[in-house]
Amino acid sequence: MAGLNRFTRKFWPGSIWAGLILLLTGLPGNYFPDVESFWDWVSPDKLVHFFIFGVFTFLTLWGYRAQYKLPARRYYLVGFATLLGIFYGGVTEILQEMVFTGRYGNVFDFLANAIGAILGSAVFMLLARKNKKENASFLE
Repeated sequence: MAGLNRFTRKFWPGSIWAGLILLLTGLPGNYFPDVESFWDWVSPDKLVHFFIFGVFTFLTLWGYRAQYKLPARRYYLVGFATLLGIFYGGVTEILQEMVFTGRYGNVFDFLANAIGAILGSAVFMLLARKNKKENASFLE
């Protein structure tokens, strides 16, 4: 049982963040501006999507940081975390369209979620590489 607690403790930040994302995406839509075209893409709303899904993917990888040190698993874990972030971004958009009152799913939001997930993985990999060169304890 102690091993399980040690394992699950690493995933609490990502799990709490996922719950926060679900809460935020379920808020009524009148709090957020509509996106009508691709040119509205670079708006504060899209930057929020980049950020929240980037953090989600980063925290997911943070939970796997011990396994990330193993070269054979490194790219598998990055791919898994990135796909998980993209999948979760899609699920939130589907929930907004079909379940949450006053919210509407948007393909541009989904794209922003996906790009955020990719950026979160990239930031994690860059920090891990930088800290490995400096012999820092980022992955400890």
